[in-house]
Amino acid sequence: MVSKAPLHLKHCDQRIAADSKVCPGIEPMYEPSRQNQRRLRSLLQVIAVVACLLAIPHAHADVKTWDGKHSIDKIEVTVVYFLPQDRVAVPDWKERVSYYCRRIEQFHQREFQGQSVLTTVMHPEPLRSARTTRQLRDGDANFTFFQSLREVDDCLEFGRGEHKAFPILLVLSDINWKPLDDFYRTKPGEDGKLVFEGNYSNGRHFPGAEAGGARATYLADRGIGWGLVSGDGWRVPYSGSDCVVYHEGVGHTVGLPHPEPGNNSVMSMGQYHGWISQSWVDDAQKKRLGWNDEKPVERTDLFSRFMALPDPVIPKPNEPVMLKFTWPEHASIKQLRVRFQTDLFGPWIDADVPASNAPGDAPESIQLGRFDRGTPVSYRVDAKSKDGHEVELWGYFQVREQPDIYPQPRSMEAEFPAASRKSVRHSDPATAVDLLELVDLEQDPVQGQWSRDQTVLASSKTPGARIELPYQPPEEYELVVIAEPLDDPNGLILGQRSGEHRFLVLLNYANGGEVPVSALENVDGKNVMRNTTSVQRKLLVKGRPSQIVCTVRKQSVTVTCDGHEVIAWQGVPRQLSLSDYWKTPHDQALFLGAYDCRYRFHRVTLTPLSGEGKKLR
Repeated sequence: MVSKAPLHLKHCDQRIAADSKVCPGIEPMYEPSRQNQRRLRSLLQVIAVVACLLAIPHAHADVKTWDGKHSIDKIEVTVVYFLPQDRVAVPDWKERVSYYCRRIEQFHQREFQGQSVLTTVMHPEPLRSARTTRQLRDGDANFTFFQSLREVDDCLEFGRGEHKAFPILLVLSDINWKPLDDFYRTKPGEDGKLVFEGNYSNGRHFPGAEAGGARATYLADRGIGWGLVSGDGWRVPYSGSDCVVYHEGVGHTVGLPHPEPGNNSVMSMGQYHGWISQSWVDDAQKKRLGWNDEKPVERTDLFSRFMALPDPVIPKPNEPVMLKFTWPEHASIKQLRVRFQTDLFGPWIDADVPASNAPGDAPESIQLGRFDRGTPVSYRVDAKSKDGHEVELWGYFQVREQPDIYPQPRSMEAEFPAASRKSVRHSDPATAVDLLELVDLEQDPVQGQWSRDQTVLASSKTPGARIELPYQPPEEYELVVIAEPLDDPNGLILGQRSGEHRFLVLLNYANGGEVPVSALENVDGKNVMRNTTSVQRKLLVKGRPSQIVCTVRKQSVTVTCDGHEVIAWQGVPRQLSLSDYWKTPHDQALFLGAYDCRYRFHRVTLTPLSGEGKKLR
């Protein structure tokens, strides 16, 4: 930092007076003339000024923006999660935004060694736009950038008044300037089919989709910076996503250009090389800003050295997958946690982390398990060393049938809400079985209080309420249910059967969180919070009937709610099971259930697709 204390010459004059009295008792060899005395005094003054300058501790030069106009000794980045009016927030957005905040703070500290201090301030709630996705995209990428930044700037009254630090407004947008499914990395092609979009090299995924549209600008007249990272640059944590956040959110907003020639630094091609911890800011650029390289930047710590990459890089379905780790030399690890997800709106599933063979070991790898189909996978690793250092790293890969065959999303609902609605085939009255008509409240096993009003069946507000439907389904079938929650929606239970194995469809399970969870239960012995079908999404509304369609095939189960596909599972029946909690007396029967919410069932019909069902009474 710069010393602000001015150098006062009167202090030097006092030192000269003191210096002229040194060595008392030594007689001068001659008596100088007045002219020589003046010359001597002038010489002593010069010597004293030089001595004063040399005595001042060395101070860093002031670190400023690229044009030298504004100090960046301190930088404050306000980070905002920006949602169009018609979008649903990613459930764990706070964790994702916080991750990038920590990464760019750590990187800036390492690169500038305290000569420029970066802090981030995360806006506490998503900032929802007054505009829809279409309105924000009503132009090119620059139009989307300025529409978004102006709206957020006006809403926050950003950068008004006195600045205690250089202010940067960084918008993490939920959208790209063109339609793009950033989890599957697909966009609509000219023929309407979804095609792969994104930067992909040797099996590794990096940010940089053409549809992305990240932008930044340095507003010298206001003394602030504006940055926007589109969905492709941050929502899904590819290797290098943290580079994009710093590149747009810090680098360009203080005026840093792209270095020439290009390299793997953060202001050049770092995002296509790896994580920000593997990148750097060019020394020449830092010196132009005013950074003083008193000592070389050390890049051997846990933050700089740790990496976690999938092995194999492109796993196939049902192939074992592990994460291979790179640690600093002599690393001693105290805690390690590994999680992954297969749906952007789904839960994070903990991988089994075995105890170390010896205390302080740094494991070379951790098994993630097998994935039964082609799917994107996000992962995150948290580690803490015995000396108290911590590291957090997020990444991404795809399970593919073949290296050049990418998994396809079931829909692009977030991009095209209306187009994603599927036309539901209504059951043929000639073959459909009215299961509500078969229910007898006096004969069929029940748990909780159930009532009937003509053709409508109603459950009580009881944890675990359920009633058997006296019908054994055929080998393949379609079940159509119209259910209406009478309370704040909680678990809707639809008991199913595939082959000899029972399981249930659990929808809108609140679980005490902000966003309810839906899933098949159980899959491979794992319940709603832990299996690969789990999806976090609000499906049901109090007082509004919804239509649920469950299609059970020999090796798949598909569930839609109000025309939107919620679950699409592929596998074999033996992977499905029913926990003891939900079992009913007859293993062959279907059943209905509710968890801590009253439901009205207006319709429950079953249409055989193959095989024959039979009434159990």
